[in-house]
Amino acid sequence: MEERLYTKEHIWILPQAEKVLIGITDYAQGKLGNVVFVNLPDLGDEMEKGEAFGDIESVKTVSDLIAPFSGKITDVNEAVIDSPELINEDAAEAWLIAADIPTRYEDVMTESEYKDYLQQL
Repeated sequence: MEERLYTKEHIWILPQAEKVLIGITDYAQGKLGNVVFVNLPDLGDEMEKGEAFGDIESVKTVSDLIAPFSGKITDVNEAVIDSPELINEDAAEAWLIAADIPTRYEDVMTESEYKDYLQQL
């Protein structure tokens, strides 16, 4: 299994053997506060890099979930739709969607690069 990758939009990407899991970072969930609703795409939908593939609502705000790459949605985590508080409990484990593995990643950071990026915020 490969290491997680991160985007400036605070999305994590975890490559698996046959798919890629996508979720929000702990930093993002901390900024959002208590998550109360998650709107995710349907199985089989296409997402476009840099565009919203869904949104997440907290007691503070609603934020778009920005696609880290273009691809087809191969799975949706129904558990976080039914219990959005799972994101607050462990954002690193509460994946949102799975997608086909992209041919390449652009504009992503390693964990250490992401930590450095957070220091600049």
